Formats: sequence, structure tokens, C-alpha cells
Amino acid sequence: MKKIIFIFLLIFCFILLLSQSCFAATPKLVTKLNSAFEDIEGWIIKVSTPAAAVAVCTGALMRKFSFGDEEKIRTGKKLITGSLFSYAFILAIDLILSAIQSLI
Repeated sequence: MKKIIFIFLLIFCFILLLSQSCFAATPKLVTKLNSAFEDIEGWIIKVSTPAAAVAVCTGALMRKFSFGDEEKIRTGKKLITGSLFSYAFILAIDLILSAIQSLI
């Protein structure tokens, strides 16, 4: 019984040692995918900032020059709130991904 436990423990240690030395590097495909997703994330952040600013300005001008038309006022307000919520969502996703990446 002791021999079986000793052999099992020896095989387990050998497999553990072998697995750590063989799979220490990250495959090239995974590295390329990670860098591609980081580039895409940076591009989305760079594009979303001016897009949100343009949408907010457009909504503000729509409200300003509505001349009392309730539909244009509501549309401008929806445009402003929608763009701000969308931009906040993009920034929150960036924050969550950064937190997950720092934990890994």
C-alpha cells in the first residue's frame, strides 16, 4: 500500500513539474489576439470621446433652436442623455477590463 502511494505521489510530482516547464510561454496566437483587442479598445475610446461631444453639442443646439417645438426639445434631450449614458457605459467597460487585466 505504501509503495502504491509513493509511486502515485512521485508520478503526480513529475506531472506537476513537467506541466509547469512545458506550458510556461503564451502561444503566439493568444498574444496577437490580446494585442489586437487592446488596439481595438484604445481605438474605441479615442473615437467615442469626440463622438459623444458632437452628439451632446448637437442635442444642445437642437434644444436651443427648437423655437418652442416640443418634439425637437424632447429629441434634443434624448440625444444628450443617450450620448452621455453611452459614453459612461464605454468608460465603465474600460474600467472593468482594466481591473480584470490587473488581477490576471
